[in-house]
Amino acid sequence: MKIAVVGATGLVGGEMLKVLAERNFPVTELLPVASEKSVGQEIEFQGKKYKVVSMDAAIAARPAVAIFSAGGGVSKEQAPRFAEVGTVVIDNSSAWRMDPTKKLVVPEINAKELTPADKIIANPNCSTIQMVLALHQLHEAFQIKRIVVSTYQSVTGTGKKAVDQLMEERAGQAASNPAYPHPIDLNVLPHIDVFEDNGYTKEEMKMVRETKKILGDDTIQVTATAVRIPVMGGHSEAINVEFEREFDLSDVYRILRETDGVEVVDDVAQNQYPMPKDAHGKDAVLVGRLRRDESQPRTLNMWVVADNLRKGAATNAVQIAEAMLKMGLLPS
Repeated sequence: MKIAVVGATGLVGGEMLKVLAERNFPVTELLPVASEKSVGQEIEFQGKKYKVVSMDAAIAARPAVAIFSAGGGVSKEQAPRFAEVGTVVIDNSSAWRMDPTKKLVVPEINAKELTPADKIIANPNCSTIQMVLALHQLHEAFQIKRIVVSTYQSVTGTGKKAVDQLMEERAGQAASNPAYPHPIDLNVLPHIDVFEDNGYTKEEMKMVRETKKILGDDTIQVTATAVRIPVMGGHSEAINVEFEREFDLSDVYRILRETDGVEVVDDVAQNQYPMPKDAHGKDAVLVGRLRRDESQPRTLNMWVVADNLRKGAATNAVQIAEAMLKMGLLPS
């Protein structure tokens, strides 16, 4: 199967190539796509060298799938061009997520909604993916009423520029090309993406809007605070979730252990709980610190951690392609 990876030289693009190889996706021809200045550069995939090609060359090749991680502007402009030649586009930017004509997919939750007509499919925001994967089966069992979430997000979510800033600051140097308006090493920034008119950041509002769309329930109330911290391994979230129906903690543990893509790590007697360093390189969403909120009824506290470059981006995108392949929805 002919596959294009748009943004192949970036952090997420590189992870997408790695995940495609690890999961043995049936790639017969790879089309790595990047900016014009990168055209002609070589990348390695499954022991072979491939030259980076231009967008036009990739579209002319009519790949079965194009996985995008090149920013919203590029996606808005170029995804429809791929779709017009019959390519299925799986887009990792925010460009199409809230478009009512496009599906927003976490395969374990709603891949079954995909149809042959879906040519541009949106990959959700990284912090939303890990939260809804941990919550969707609990929602089916107990009906979520309200979610209060605070995130603790890795610098890798911003990209290489942010990683370089952290490493330079950690080495005692001034950042040569800072990604953030303040130092990130030994610091915490309650600021991810741009601020909207309501005082929330775009990242916070993504979690609000995307959660309702993925779970298919506009009655769920969500409020979020998104924070950048100086770690590399993945994103962490403190989630307080109020249900309509009463629950028993033993049932919560059972449901989570039975949820595809979730791993329960919760043994406080042995100091075992999810941490970014343990999520790094894994596809599972780690869930722990499960406990009742003693301040109000039918409310659960949980701590959720995942590698934002993998399940939060690359793995989820590849899993969408896998689901479509299994359902016979990809062009040959």
